[in-house]
Amino acid sequence: MEDLLSKFYTYLMAYGINLLAAVVIFIIGKWLAGIISRTIERIMIKANTDKTLAAFSKHMCYVALLLFVVIAALGKLGIQTTSFIAVIGAAGLAVGLALQGSLANFAAGVMLIIFKPFKVGDFIDAAGTMGTVVEIQIFNTILNHPDNRRIVVPNAQITGGIISNFSAIEKRRIDLTFGISYSDNIKAAKETLEKVVSADPRVLKEPKPVVAVSELGDSSVNLVCRPWVKPGDYWNVYFDTLEKGKLELEKNGITIPFPQNDIHIYNE
Repeated sequence: MEDLLSKFYTYLMAYGINLLAAVVIFIIGKWLAGIISRTIERIMIKANTDKTLAAFSKHMCYVALLLFVVIAALGKLGIQTTSFIAVIGAAGLAVGLALQGSLANFAAGVMLIIFKPFKVGDFIDAAGTMGTVVEIQIFNTILNHPDNRRIVVPNAQITGGIISNFSAIEKRRIDLTFGISYSDNIKAAKETLEKVVSADPRVLKEPKPVVAVSELGDSSVNLVCRPWVKPGDYWNVYFDTLEKGKLELEKNGITIPFPQNDIHIYNE
């Protein structure tokens, strides 16, 4: 009996201290991991980093540090951590291969947050669709389509193609084409369109609107009308100018022709 108690005390002294040390390592390590991860988040926010990226970095840092602490605690208990690390590495590789599409979207999301080709509220054309940016998530970007559809676009598709940001510059040019008859007065038609755009207070004074002959078509002389507006006024000015332009041209006796062919019949 005394021998058993002696062996028990021997094992308790040998492994109890290691167990206590492992618990202390885990508790202190977890506490330090929380402090370090929160500190990283605060530093990133002070550096004007996007809040989404800052929060994500905090969680990733905390998980990585906590994993390191667990391995250190297991090593203190005498457990061989080499095989444990190998298993984690193999599992990470398997998960990475299974989720390579999601990882690509994640990497693309980080790029969007860091390089900021657009921000929330911008109207963009990307990945074959367009809409107003509602939210930039880690894996997806949420858009509201002009017809009020909610569109979820994978980030990798956005960064893998051309991105057109219509809100990045505070000016947009409207491109309209008006066709007039060959018999009409070009100068009078240009003056009419210039009056239409100059009378609209939403049209910017600089850059100056352009009204010019762009093409001598098969059935008409085509005039381009290109006023500049703020992005938010684009479609309203577009539709109004198109309608007022036609009405004012007709009011001034200028016709807008339709495609037609002249047929000549010869008697032999």
